[in-house]
Order: sequence, then C-alpha cells, then structure tokens
Amino acid sequence: MMTKKLVVVTGGSGFIAVHIILQLLQQGFAVRTTVRSLQKTALIKEMLTNGGVTDFSALSFAEADLTHDAHWAEVLRGATYAIHVASPTPNRVFKDENEMIQPAVEGVLRVLKAARDAGVKRVVLTSAYGAVFAGHHHRTTPYTEADWSDVTVKKVHAYQKSKTLAERAAWQFIREHGNGLELAAVNPVGVMGPVLSSDYSHSNVQVRQLLEGQIKAVPHVDSGYVDVRDVASLHILAMTAPQAAGERFLATTGETLSMLDVATILREAFPQFAAKLPTKTIPNVVIKATALVKPELKMIASIVGEYAGTSNEKAVRMLDWHPRSAKTAIVATAQSMLDLGIVADRG
Repeated sequence: MMTKKLVVVTGGSGFIAVHIILQLLQQGFAVRTTVRSLQKTALIKEMLTNGGVTDFSALSFAEADLTHDAHWAEVLRGATYAIHVASPTPNRVFKDENEMIQPAVEGVLRVLKAARDAGVKRVVLTSAYGAVFAGHHHRTTPYTEADWSDVTVKKVHAYQKSKTLAERAAWQFIREHGNGLELAAVNPVGVMGPVLSSDYSHSNVQVRQLLEGQIKAVPHVDSGYVDVRDVASLHILAMTAPQAAGERFLATTGETLSMLDVATILREAFPQFAAKLPTKTIPNVVIKATALVKPELKMIASIVGEYAGTSNEKAVRMLDWHPRSAKTAIVATAQSMLDLGIVADRG
C-alpha cells in the first residue's frame, strides 16, 4: 500500500483551514494540523464530522504557537507540503500596530524555516486581499496578483499591513534563504460559505448580524466574496500544480457587491428575515467621523467608498479553478447558520 503524502496545515481550527483539511482528507492525503492548544482537537473533529468526514485515521494534531520556536521542527518533519493558514485575525482595538504585524511576519518565517529544514517540497501561504488593494486611491481597473498594498499610506489598517508585510517577508525568505523550497500564495477576498460549528470565523459575523437585525444601516463598502470551499480547493491546486510554484493567486469570483447587495441576497433567499435586513446606507463622512472616537471602526473607515474590483483570470487560466458565485457563498453561510441554530429560523 502506498504511503499517503503528509500535508501540514497550520491553525486547524480556523474557518479556511478546516475546509482545507476536509478536502485534503477526502483527496487521500494525510494531514497534521497545528493548534495552539490540543483542547481544540474536539472542535476540529466536530467541524470535520459536520463536513462529512467519518474516518480520522489520516489526521493528527500537534501543539505549536507561531510566536515561539518550539515544536515547529517536529511539526514539519516528514511533510511533503505545508499550507500556512494561521495568522492573527483582525483585532479592531490595539495600542500598537506591531501587535498584529510582528506575530504575522515572525510566524510565517518560523514556518518557512522549519519547512525548508525538513525538506518540504512546497509551502502554500494563505495571504489576503488585504495584501493587494490597500493604500491605492482612484482605482478604476480590477486588482490582480500584480498589485501590492502600499503600506506607506497612513490610513492603511494594521491588519492589511500585517498581511502585506508577512507575504513580502515570505517571498524575500524564499529568494534569499529558500534553498529550493517552493512557495505559492493565495489571497482571498471576503470569505463566505458553510460554517461547520458555532465557533466560526470573523468573516461570517456580518451575515449573522444582518439576519438578527443588529445592523440598521450599512456603510458604503464594496467587496469581493468567495466561497470557503473554493478557497480551500484553490489552496490545494496551488499546492499540487507544478506551474503554481512562485505564484500568487487572488481567490475571488470577480464580482463586486456592496453590503446592501448582501442584504438583498439574504432578503430574497430568506424572506422570513426581510423585516430585519437593512435598506439604507450610512454616509461615508459619518463613518469616518465616528471612527475617530470608536477605534473598532477604523478598518471600515479606511475602505468606505473605495473601489474593490478584482480579477480571477490568473487562477482560472493557470489552475482551471472555477468558483461558485458570490450569491451561492453568501446563501450557504446563512443556511449553515440556520441549520446549526446559530441564528434562530423565523420561518
């Protein structure tokens, strides 16, 4: 019997990571996933079970923290591939932006060093749209993988800086110290799709808040959206396709939706929530003024009214990747929240 190729996935309890693990197991890979605490293993198994996994024999867990050197050498030992998903999530209130930037940069370098030293063939880095679009003004053409965020612009949020500087550091490490280690990066826009437990990603909070009537009016923020199942499949294509080495890929459907568009999609798909869903936008000046006294709004204030068009031409052309529509992703998010009882069905 052939030995299964081992893939290390960092941050296994995360929304994107757990869908990657799900697809890797379904495709016959062995997976070792890292968690900061082994107490997370039950949650990961619950999510994978909800996703349809019944056999956990090819899955193992390892405790490792991106802020410490300990354990990373053992974690990567014997792996053919690594998918580095774990990264600080947007902390909307912080004293120093380095609280977000430093762990992201140092974390990616720890993983890359350990992967190189363990003889891993390729690392796929989960970067972000935040490493592509931030700091650009008066944009009128879709963002592509050729674009990088300009972190010298004062209003760029620390989360976008952390994603940009971490990815930049990764590419620099490969150039200068990679010793043959391959790297590919995936840069997702807003990630929607089925949540697999009541412990779900920050990117899905918006849908729950909309359905529960917590948002009476929305900011004028345009965004791309993509289904987490397609983000996972793009990571695996970037991991296995020979032509993906040295490339970055925008994970986007190529559509651009406003938050009102999202509310409209939810209203049409779930008419029982129609009365709860917003129909008005908040003026940009109000958002920007409020952010001066409410730091948690700074990230939103930095992107209101900004162009957000994206292209997925590269991933389609190079990797034959064909994502579901943004509408499908958004509806799947809401439906999974209803199915799991995260949002009470009003029907």
